[in-house]
Amino acid sequence: MKSIRNLGIGREIWLLSFVLFLVEFARGATLVSFVPIYGKEILIINATMIGAAITAHYLTDTGLKIVIGYLLDRFSIRFIVHSGLLISLIGMFMFQYGSRPGLFILASALYGVGMSPIWIVCLSKVSPERRATQMGYLYTIWLIGMGLGPVVCNLLIDASPKLTYWILVLLTLGAWFLSMFISNERQSSIDTIPLRTQLRMLGERLRMMRPLLPGMILQTTGASMIVPILPSFAQGSLALTSGQYSLLLLLGGACAVVGLIPMGKLADQFGRKWFLVIGFAIFAFALYSLSMLPSLRLTFIWAIVLGLSYSAVLPAWNALLASYIPPSQKGLGWGLFSTVEGIGVMIGPVLGGFLSDMYNEQTVVMISAVLFGLIALFYILYPIRSSKGEAL
Repeated sequence: MKSIRNLGIGREIWLLSFVLFLVEFARGATLVSFVPIYGKEILIINATMIGAAITAHYLTDTGLKIVIGYLLDRFSIRFIVHSGLLISLIGMFMFQYGSRPGLFILASALYGVGMSPIWIVCLSKVSPERRATQMGYLYTIWLIGMGLGPVVCNLLIDASPKLTYWILVLLTLGAWFLSMFISNERQSSIDTIPLRTQLRMLGERLRMMRPLLPGMILQTTGASMIVPILPSFAQGSLALTSGQYSLLLLLGGACAVVGLIPMGKLADQFGRKWFLVIGFAIFAFALYSLSMLPSLRLTFIWAIVLGLSYSAVLPAWNALLASYIPPSQKGLGWGLFSTVEGIGVMIGPVLGGFLSDMYNEQTVVMISAVLFGLIALFYILYPIRSSKGEAL
């Protein structure tokens, strides 16, 4: 508990962090394991439709971020989070009627509604002085949830898809119930500025950070391309059993979690540019190596490398983004930037599913690796500066 206080996180964020864990555990299980496996093997839906369902989830999640950010600057935190999670719970209930592709996609879209509020609330609490360190903590919560969710779901779904589904419903219900106890107290007052004025100010900051825009879009495109095909790639192309696939996810996620806070502290101390460049480059190389269908031992080694490179990139990247957000507009600011990043998340799944149907899963992984390599190359050649014009 003392170590959490040392990160500067107030009491009210503890409950939010726990709700975040439940939400991300259920989302990771749903998007990475349940939707691809259940859709393909139980509902007999092709990869393009599965990708469309995942894209629909991120479309509502991303599209609502800027609106929810605006509302969070003005209305009750508890009301916004509680209402969003209620809509997500309705979407989760609808998955049981997913034999019709349209309903399957609609359920996934509704499920995405409740994801935005809790994440933006947590990010808006980060202090300017310790951005990378505190974001490392938040991403630790996020990664533990996202990492454990697919592992547990993958182990359960082979035994009983129906039981797995109802466990996900109960987790979503638990997050919704706990959100009723979120405090409405604010750590600092937020100036009320007309939305048009805020958008103009944030638009100016987007123009200042144009060099970051390729990374914001391409990294989320590359990562989300793999989501609809990951289980079939692991079990079909890499010839992993369900247990080995779960262990692979657990190992990569654990390495990412272990590395987040130390990498965040190092990025704060030594600068963020080379953490981004090297992290993206290593991630690209490891992903490309997996597309070459290595042996079982090398597959697990590359999973470790992916996790560690991911932990190098995330705190530095998000701390850099945070420097462009006005202190009085944290909710709206994170909403806008998350929306820009979410463009790639909306494109990636349906593109990955389409390419998988047209070619194969191996091609999707290879193209994703190329995208991450291009990001690293771009930031080697192009100087990265903070919102104050300082080289990083």
